[in-house]
Amino acid sequence: MREIKQIKDHIEQNRQHLRRLVEKHGMNDDKVLKQSMVLDELINKYIRLIEKY
Repeated sequence: MREIKQIKDHIEQNRQHLRRLVEKHGMNDDKVLKQSMVLDELINKYIRLIEKY
């Protein structure tokens, strides 16, 4: 369960980072796309983890 909490926290940190990148660079910047992919991977990892429980 601790791992789930850590991933949730990491997801939230990455969401905030993504929002800042969008504000600074716009939706079509490569940095935004890369950060979005990182966030997607974290969310997928979270889903796989909670499906175990």
